[in-house]
Amino acid sequence: MGDATGTERIIRPAVAALDAILGEPIRVLDDGFVRVVDYMGDDAAIVQAARVSYGKGTRRVHEDRALIRYLMRHDHTTPFEMCEIKLHVRVPMDSWRQWIRHRTASVNEYSTRYSEAIDAAQRTAPGAWRTQSSGNRQGSGEVLPEDVGARLSSEEAELQDRARAVYEGRIASGVAREQARKDLPLSTFTEAYWKIDLHNLLHFLDLRMDAHAQLEIREYATTIGEQIVAKWVPVAWQAFLDYRRHATRFSRAEAAIVSALASGRVDDAIRLAAGEGWLQQAGDGQLKPNRERDELDSKLSALGLRVPWNR
Repeated sequence: MGDATGTERIIRPAVAALDAILGEPIRVLDDGFVRVVDYMGDDAAIVQAARVSYGKGTRRVHEDRALIRYLMRHDHTTPFEMCEIKLHVRVPMDSWRQWIRHRTASVNEYSTRYSEAIDAAQRTAPGAWRTQSSGNRQGSGEVLPEDVGARLSSEEAELQDRARAVYEGRIASGVAREQARKDLPLSTFTEAYWKIDLHNLLHFLDLRMDAHAQLEIREYATTIGEQIVAKWVPVAWQAFLDYRRHATRFSRAEAAIVSALASGRVDDAIRLAAGEGWLQQAGDGQLKPNRERDELDSKLSALGLRVPWNR
């Protein structure tokens, strides 16, 4: 129904599946959580924004689902920015340091200058201690033996309990909160309100749900994606999975090599890879480490193509 100006009356979008969990904490790790505080927009809001840009004729050409998928597929990001969500999160400080690097959100964090530090720290189960990755300087490798993990978990608990006792002793002695906190471990939980638009949220999830992301923050990203975003904007979420999370992108050189292999021109594929500097040999005759080649190897294997230089 229109008003005197002929414009349609706007009704605020409501997503029943998201309203059902509004304000409910979803547990992550041992004492962390994520909960939805508020949201704006839904799948229809993405379509509405796109059609304002494209004009009235778009409605006859694209149905809503097809339009959202087109926007995602071709990196038309602005319509996704019309949806926003505000989350309340409790997260260990070491993971929060990675989280806050995404500078595209509005953030208000719990202050340990004004209030006492949260009396909770993330603890590691004996079977969850990981070795340092041999091929990734910032990543994890295999899980340590259970007996080693049990010792590490015991030491962790003692350290955290001692740090908390020292902190509380300082507070009891009248030390300023801003100074008393300085020796708290990074495992201490912090809380924040985090408001972000859907476009930048999906970028955050694409990076932090990836297998190369730290396991702890990956737990948060997976929870946000699968238990919140999937309910909020299910069509956009599926498009994100299809065209971002589970899609494979090829560089110019990679596309040329795949084309050569698909055509049976194995020697051409090897020549192209060598021309990119990906097949340099070490003194022992083995190929030198090369990250770009390794990434292409994974893509070729996913496509069912033989990697010709791994003979």
